[in-house]
Amino acid sequence: MARWLAEETTSDNINDTTVNEWKQKTSPPEELKQVQRKAIVPSKLDRKLQDLGLSSSLCNWILSFLSDRRQVVRLGSITSSPITLNTGAPQGCVLSPLLYTYNCTATNNSNIIVKFADDTTVVGLITNGDETAYREEVSALTHWCQDNHLTLNVAKTKELIVDFRRCREVHTPITINGAAVERVSSFHFLGVHLAEDLTWSVHTNKTVKKAQQRLFFLRRLKRFSMSPRILRTFYHCAIESILTGCITTWYGNSTAYNCKALQRVVRCSERIIGGELPSLQDIYRKRCLRKAGRIIKDSSHPSHKLFRLLPSGRRFCSIRSRTSRLRDSFFHQAIRLLNTS
Repeated sequence: MARWLAEETTSDNINDTTVNEWKQKTSPPEELKQVQRKAIVPSKLDRKLQDLGLSSSLCNWILSFLSDRRQVVRLGSITSSPITLNTGAPQGCVLSPLLYTYNCTATNNSNIIVKFADDTTVVGLITNGDETAYREEVSALTHWCQDNHLTLNVAKTKELIVDFRRCREVHTPITINGAAVERVSSFHFLGVHLAEDLTWSVHTNKTVKKAQQRLFFLRRLKRFSMSPRILRTFYHCAIESILTGCITTWYGNSTAYNCKALQRVVRCSERIIGGELPSLQDIYRKRCLRKAGRIIKDSSHPSHKLFRLLPSGRRFCSIRSRTSRLRDSFFHQAIRLLNTS
Protein backbone atom coordinates (compact mmCIF):
# COMPACT_ATOMS: atom_id res chain seq x y z
CA MET A 1 0.00 0.00 0.00
CA ALA A 2 1.50 3.31 -1.08
CA ARG A 3 0.35 6.69 0.19
CA TRP A 4 1.13 10.08 -1.26
CA LEU A 5 1.10 13.24 0.83
CA ALA A 6 1.63 16.09 -1.58
CA GLU A 7 0.94 19.61 -2.69
CA GLU A 8 2.30 19.19 -6.21
CA THR A 9 5.22 17.32 -7.81
CA THR A 10 6.64 15.82 -11.05
CA SER A 11 4.32 13.17 -12.18
CA ASP A 12 6.93 10.97 -13.68
CA ASN A 13 8.83 10.60 -10.41
CA ILE A 14 5.66 9.67 -8.51
CA ASN A 15 4.53 7.18 -11.12
CA ASP A 16 7.90 5.47 -11.42
CA THR A 17 8.45 5.37 -7.65
CA THR A 18 5.09 3.70 -7.13
CA VAL A 19 5.72 1.18 -9.90
CA ASN A 20 9.06 0.21 -8.37
CA GLU A 21 7.46 -0.22 -4.95
CA TRP A 22 4.71 -2.42 -6.38
CA LYS A 23 7.39 -4.80 -7.67
CA GLN A 24 7.94 -5.70 -4.00
CA LYS A 25 4.52 -7.48 -4.00
CA THR A 26 2.81 -4.93 -1.81
CA SER A 27 -0.81 -3.86 -2.00
CA PRO A 28 -0.93 -0.27 -3.25
CA PRO A 29 -3.41 2.41 -2.21
CA GLU A 30 -2.24 6.00 -2.38
CA GLU A 31 -3.22 9.36 -1.05
CA LEU A 32 -2.73 12.90 -2.18
CA LYS A 33 -3.01 15.79 0.23
CA GLN A 34 -2.68 19.39 -0.77
CA VAL A 35 -0.65 21.71 1.40
CA GLN A 36 -0.98 25.47 1.26
CA ARG A 37 2.09 27.57 1.94
CA LYS A 38 1.46 30.31 4.45
CA ALA A 39 4.74 31.83 5.61
CA ILE A 40 8.44 31.27 6.20
CA VAL A 41 9.78 32.29 9.59
CA PRO A 42 13.26 33.72 8.85
CA SER A 43 14.70 32.82 12.27
CA LYS A 44 13.71 29.15 11.92
CA LEU A 45 14.92 29.04 8.33
CA ASP A 46 18.24 30.53 9.43
CA ARG A 47 18.80 27.64 11.85
CA LYS A 48 17.98 25.09 9.14
CA LEU A 49 20.41 26.71 6.71
CA GLN A 50 23.13 26.66 9.34
CA ASP A 51 22.46 22.95 9.93
CA LEU A 52 22.95 22.40 6.19
CA GLY A 53 26.47 23.81 6.51
CA LEU A 54 25.99 27.22 4.89
CA SER A 55 28.42 29.91 5.96
CA SER A 56 27.30 32.26 8.70
CA SER A 57 27.76 35.30 6.44
CA LEU A 58 25.41 33.82 3.82
CA CYS A 59 22.85 32.87 6.48
CA ASN A 60 22.98 36.39 7.91
CA TRP A 61 22.53 37.87 4.44
CA ILE A 62 19.43 35.70 3.80
CA LEU A 63 18.07 36.55 7.26
CA SER A 64 18.51 40.25 6.53
CA PHE A 65 16.92 39.79 3.10
CA LEU A 66 13.76 38.23 4.58
CA SER A 67 13.45 40.48 7.64
CA ASP A 68 11.95 43.97 7.86
CA ARG A 69 10.80 44.02 4.24
CA ARG A 70 8.68 47.03 3.28
CA GLN A 71 5.87 46.17 0.89
CA VAL A 72 3.24 48.25 -0.88
CA VAL A 73 0.42 47.59 -3.34
CA ARG A 74 0.33 49.78 -6.44
CA LEU A 75 -2.68 50.10 -8.75
CA GLY A 76 -2.15 52.61 -11.53
CA SER A 77 -1.16 55.88 -9.91
CA ILE A 78 -2.44 54.87 -6.47
CA THR A 79 -0.01 53.37 -3.94
CA SER A 80 -1.01 51.94 -0.59
CA SER A 81 0.72 52.80 2.64
CA PRO A 82 3.76 50.58 3.26
CA ILE A 83 3.81 47.75 5.77
CA THR A 84 6.80 45.90 7.22
CA LEU A 85 6.89 42.10 6.79
CA ASN A 86 8.99 39.66 8.79
CA THR A 87 7.51 36.41 7.47
CA GLY A 88 7.29 34.72 4.11
CA ALA A 89 9.39 35.31 1.01
CA PRO A 90 8.92 37.87 -1.78
CA GLN A 91 6.78 36.64 -4.66
CA GLY A 92 8.49 36.59 -8.03
CA CYS A 93 11.93 36.33 -6.43
CA VAL A 94 14.21 33.61 -7.82
CA LEU A 95 15.48 32.85 -4.32
CA SER A 96 12.01 32.32 -2.79
CA PRO A 97 11.24 28.81 -4.17
CA LEU A 98 14.70 27.60 -3.16
CA LEU A 99 14.34 28.93 0.38
CA TYR A 100 10.87 27.38 0.67
CA THR A 101 12.26 24.01 -0.46
CA TYR A 102 14.94 24.17 2.21
CA ASN A 103 12.33 25.20 4.76
CA CYS A 104 10.20 22.10 4.00
CA THR A 105 12.53 19.36 5.18
CA ALA A 106 11.44 15.79 5.78
CA THR A 107 9.92 14.77 9.08
CA ASN A 108 11.00 11.14 8.75
CA ASN A 109 13.99 9.70 6.93
CA SER A 110 11.98 6.64 5.86
CA ASN A 111 9.81 8.74 3.54
CA ILE A 112 10.56 9.62 -0.05
CA ILE A 113 10.56 13.38 -0.56
CA VAL A 114 10.00 14.78 -4.04
CA LYS A 115 10.23 18.57 -4.40
CA PHE A 116 9.32 20.80 -7.31
CA ALA A 117 9.84 24.54 -6.76
CA ASP A 118 7.69 25.39 -3.72
CA ASP A 119 5.74 22.11 -3.88
CA THR A 120 6.59 19.08 -1.76
CA THR A 121 5.37 15.48 -2.02
CA VAL A 122 5.86 12.80 0.61
CA VAL A 123 5.56 9.21 -0.64
CA GLY A 124 5.01 6.49 1.94
CA LEU A 125 4.53 2.73 1.58
CA ILE A 126 2.14 0.70 3.77
CA THR A 127 2.54 -3.08 3.96
CA ASN A 128 0.37 -5.81 5.47
CA GLY A 129 -2.50 -3.38 5.96
CA ASP A 130 -0.77 -1.62 8.86
CA GLU A 131 -1.44 2.11 8.54
CA THR A 132 -0.10 3.05 11.97
CA ALA A 133 3.16 4.52 10.71
CA TYR A 134 1.39 6.43 7.97
CA ARG A 135 -1.25 7.93 10.25
CA GLU A 136 1.44 8.88 12.75
CA GLU A 137 3.29 10.59 9.90
CA VAL A 138 0.15 12.55 8.96
CA SER A 139 -0.24 13.64 12.57
CA ALA A 140 3.44 14.56 12.80
CA LEU A 141 3.19 16.50 9.55
CA THR A 142 0.19 18.43 10.87
CA HIS A 143 2.12 19.48 13.97
CA TRP A 144 5.18 20.24 11.87
CA CYS A 145 3.15 22.58 9.68
CA GLN A 146 1.79 24.35 12.73
CA ASP A 147 5.29 24.81 14.15
CA ASN A 148 6.56 26.15 10.82
CA HIS A 149 3.62 28.50 10.23
CA LEU A 150 2.16 26.43 7.39
CA THR A 151 -1.56 25.79 6.96
CA LEU A 152 -2.98 22.46 5.80
CA ASN A 153 -6.05 23.31 3.74
CA VAL A 154 -8.28 20.35 4.58
CA ALA A 155 -11.04 21.59 2.25
CA LYS A 156 -8.70 21.21 -0.74
CA THR A 157 -7.19 17.97 0.51
CA LYS A 158 -8.30 14.85 -1.37
CA GLU A 159 -7.69 11.15 -0.79
CA LEU A 160 -7.02 8.87 -3.73
CA ILE A 161 -6.78 5.14 -2.98
CA VAL A 162 -5.46 2.67 -5.54
CA ASP A 163 -6.01 -0.93 -4.53
CA PHE A 164 -5.82 -3.90 -6.90
CA ARG A 165 -6.27 -6.60 -4.28
CA ARG A 166 -9.10 -9.07 -4.78
CA CYS A 167 -10.28 -8.73 -1.19
CA ARG A 168 -10.49 -5.01 -0.66
CA GLU A 169 -10.77 -3.59 2.81
CA VAL A 170 -12.85 -0.68 4.03
CA HIS A 171 -10.45 2.23 4.41
CA THR A 172 -10.94 4.49 7.39
CA PRO A 173 -10.89 8.14 6.31
CA ILE A 174 -7.87 10.24 7.21
CA THR A 175 -8.64 13.14 9.55
CA ILE A 176 -6.69 16.38 9.83
CA ASN A 177 -7.49 18.73 12.70
CA GLY A 178 -10.71 16.80 13.32
CA ALA A 179 -11.94 17.11 9.71
CA ALA A 180 -12.25 14.04 7.48
CA VAL A 181 -10.41 14.11 4.17
CA GLU A 182 -12.63 13.66 1.12
CA ARG A 183 -11.99 10.54 -0.96
CA VAL A 184 -12.12 10.93 -4.74
CA SER A 185 -11.80 8.59 -7.71
CA SER A 186 -9.53 10.97 -9.65
CA PHE A 187 -7.40 13.96 -8.83
CA HIS A 188 -5.99 16.78 -10.95
CA PHE A 189 -2.31 16.86 -10.09
CA LEU A 190 0.23 19.12 -11.83
CA GLY A 191 -1.78 19.13 -15.04
CA VAL A 192 -2.39 15.36 -14.99
CA HIS A 193 -5.59 13.62 -13.91
CA LEU A 194 -4.65 10.63 -11.74
CA ALA A 195 -7.32 7.91 -11.42
CA GLU A 196 -7.72 5.29 -8.72
CA ASP A 197 -7.51 2.47 -11.30
CA LEU A 198 -4.34 4.00 -12.82
CA THR A 199 -5.97 4.31 -16.24
CA TRP A 200 -5.73 7.48 -18.26
CA SER A 201 -9.22 7.75 -19.73
CA VAL A 202 -10.14 10.64 -17.44
CA HIS A 203 -6.96 12.51 -18.33
CA THR A 204 -7.24 11.97 -22.09
CA ASN A 205 -10.92 12.94 -22.14
CA LYS A 206 -10.18 16.17 -20.27
CA THR A 207 -7.21 16.84 -22.54
CA VAL A 208 -9.24 16.31 -25.73
CA LYS A 209 -11.99 18.66 -24.53
CA LYS A 210 -9.49 21.35 -23.63
CA ALA A 211 -7.65 21.01 -26.95
CA GLN A 212 -10.92 21.14 -28.91
CA GLN A 213 -11.71 24.46 -27.27
CA ARG A 214 -8.43 25.83 -28.61
CA LEU A 215 -9.35 24.65 -32.11
CA PHE A 216 -11.96 27.42 -32.18
CA PHE A 217 -9.22 30.05 -32.03
CA LEU A 218 -7.23 28.22 -34.72
CA ARG A 219 -10.28 28.34 -37.00
CA ARG A 220 -10.71 32.05 -36.28
CA LEU A 221 -7.10 32.72 -37.24
CA LYS A 222 -7.65 30.76 -40.44
CA ARG A 223 -10.74 32.87 -41.19
CA PHE A 224 -8.66 36.02 -40.73
CA SER A 225 -6.34 34.75 -43.51
CA MET A 226 -3.33 34.26 -41.27
CA SER A 227 -0.32 32.63 -42.88
CA PRO A 228 0.31 28.88 -42.40
CA ARG A 229 3.44 29.74 -40.41
CA ILE A 230 1.40 31.69 -37.83
CA LEU A 231 -1.24 28.95 -37.72
CA ARG A 232 1.43 26.31 -37.14
CA THR A 233 3.05 28.41 -34.41
CA PHE A 234 -0.30 28.82 -32.68
CA TYR A 235 -0.92 25.08 -32.90
CA HIS A 236 2.43 24.21 -31.32
CA CYS A 237 1.98 26.77 -28.52
CA ALA A 238 -1.73 26.45 -27.69
CA ILE A 239 -2.84 22.97 -28.79
CA GLU A 240 0.13 20.64 -29.03
CA SER A 241 1.39 21.81 -25.63
CA ILE A 242 -1.91 20.62 -24.11
CA LEU A 243 -1.93 17.29 -25.93
CA THR A 244 1.66 16.47 -24.98
CA GLY A 245 1.76 17.70 -21.38
CA CYS A 246 3.62 15.06 -19.30
CA ILE A 247 3.20 12.71 -22.26
CA THR A 248 5.99 10.39 -21.12
CA THR A 249 3.97 9.60 -18.01
CA TRP A 250 0.61 8.61 -19.46
CA TYR A 251 0.76 8.01 -23.23
CA GLY A 252 2.38 4.57 -23.05
CA ASN A 253 -0.43 3.23 -20.84
CA SER A 254 -3.27 4.91 -22.75
CA THR A 255 -5.72 2.71 -24.65
CA ALA A 256 -5.90 2.69 -28.44
CA TYR A 257 -9.30 4.39 -28.23
CA ASN A 258 -7.88 7.26 -26.18
CA CYS A 259 -4.87 7.64 -28.48
CA LYS A 260 -7.15 7.85 -31.51
CA ALA A 261 -9.25 10.53 -29.81
CA LEU A 262 -6.11 12.57 -29.20
CA GLN A 263 -4.84 12.05 -32.74
CA ARG A 264 -8.17 13.23 -34.18
CA VAL A 265 -7.42 16.67 -32.75
CA VAL A 266 -4.08 16.64 -34.59
CA ARG A 267 -5.73 15.61 -37.87
CA CYS A 268 -8.35 18.33 -37.48
CA SER A 269 -5.56 20.86 -36.98
CA GLU A 270 -3.82 19.58 -40.11
CA ARG A 271 -6.95 20.24 -42.18
CA ILE A 272 -7.23 23.77 -40.80
CA ILE A 273 -3.54 24.60 -41.29
CA GLY A 274 -3.26 22.80 -44.62
CA GLY A 275 -0.05 20.97 -43.78
CA GLU A 276 1.30 17.90 -42.03
CA LEU A 277 1.89 17.94 -38.27
CA PRO A 278 3.94 15.54 -36.12
CA SER A 279 1.90 12.67 -34.70
CA LEU A 280 1.62 12.20 -30.95
CA GLN A 281 3.27 8.78 -31.24
CA ASP A 282 6.37 10.35 -32.81
CA ILE A 283 6.44 13.09 -30.17
CA TYR A 284 6.13 10.47 -27.43
CA ARG A 285 9.05 8.46 -28.79
CA LYS A 286 11.28 11.51 -29.18
CA ARG A 287 10.56 12.75 -25.67
CA CYS A 288 11.11 9.31 -24.16
CA LEU A 289 14.50 9.08 -25.84
CA ARG A 290 15.40 12.63 -24.88
CA LYS A 291 14.43 12.13 -21.25
CA ALA A 292 16.17 8.76 -21.06
CA GLY A 293 19.30 10.35 -22.49
CA ARG A 294 19.29 13.02 -19.79
CA ILE A 295 18.87 10.39 -17.07
CA ILE A 296 21.73 8.30 -18.47
CA LYS A 297 24.07 11.31 -18.54
CA ASP A 298 23.16 12.36 -14.99
CA SER A 299 24.74 9.87 -12.58
CA SER A 300 23.08 11.62 -9.62
CA HIS A 301 19.56 11.01 -10.99
CA PRO A 302 17.58 8.58 -8.76
CA SER A 303 16.63 6.50 -11.82
CA HIS A 304 20.12 6.40 -13.34
CA LYS A 305 20.72 2.88 -12.02
CA LEU A 306 17.79 1.50 -14.03
CA PHE A 307 19.63 2.11 -17.31
CA ARG A 308 22.32 -0.58 -17.14
CA LEU A 309 24.24 -1.66 -20.21
CA LEU A 310 24.60 -5.34 -21.03
CA PRO A 311 28.14 -6.81 -21.16
CA SER A 312 28.15 -6.16 -24.90
CA GLY A 313 27.89 -2.43 -24.19
CA ARG A 314 25.45 -1.92 -27.07
CA ARG A 315 22.07 -2.60 -25.47
CA PHE A 316 20.45 -1.80 -22.14
CA CYS A 317 19.25 -4.43 -19.71
CA SER A 318 15.46 -4.83 -19.85
CA ILE A 319 13.48 -4.53 -16.63
CA ARG A 320 11.35 -7.51 -15.72
CA SER A 321 7.62 -6.88 -15.55
CA ARG A 322 4.63 -9.05 -14.68
CA THR A 323 1.86 -6.68 -15.73
CA SER A 324 1.15 -4.67 -18.86
CA ARG A 325 0.80 -1.58 -16.65
CA LEU A 326 4.43 -1.84 -15.63
CA ARG A 327 5.60 -3.00 -19.05
CA ASP A 328 4.11 0.08 -20.73
CA SER A 329 5.48 2.57 -18.19
CA PHE A 330 8.14 5.11 -19.07
CA PHE A 331 11.30 3.20 -18.11
CA HIS A 332 10.36 0.03 -19.97
CA GLN A 333 9.28 1.97 -23.04
CA ALA A 334 12.44 4.08 -22.97
CA ILE A 335 14.72 1.05 -22.72
CA ARG A 336 12.95 -0.65 -25.64
CA LEU A 337 13.27 2.50 -27.72
CA LEU A 338 16.96 2.84 -26.85
CA ASN A 339 17.62 -0.78 -27.80
CA THR A 340 15.86 -0.45 -31.16
CA SER A 341 17.15 3.00 -32.13
